[in-house]
Amino acid sequence: MTITTKYAGPTNTQGSRVIATDNDGNRVSLGYASELNSDQNHDRAAIALVRKMKRNGTLVRGSMARGYVYVFAAFGSIVEVQPNDEN
Repeated sequence: MTITTKYAGPTNTQGSRVIATDNDGNRVSLGYASELNSDQNHDRAAIALVRKMKRNGTLVRGSMARGYVYVFAAFGSIVEVQPNDEN
C-alpha cells in the first residue's frame, strides 16, 4: 500500500489542509495545524489514514515534488544503495 499526502491551500469555504490518499481510493483531509511543521502535518494525515483503515506498522516517508509518499516498512525489505565508485 502506498499513501500520498499533499497540501491544499485555503479556499473561500475551507482553511488550509493536508490530504492523504492511498492507491485503493481511501482518503482523509485534516486541517493544517499551525503549531506543527510541514513534515509533522503530513505525517499526521498519513497516520490518520492508516488508523481509518485499521492498520498498523512502521511508515517510511519520502518526498515528492508536491507532497510526500509513505510506504510500510517490512523486515528485510530495505534496499541499501552505495555510492558508485565509477566516475
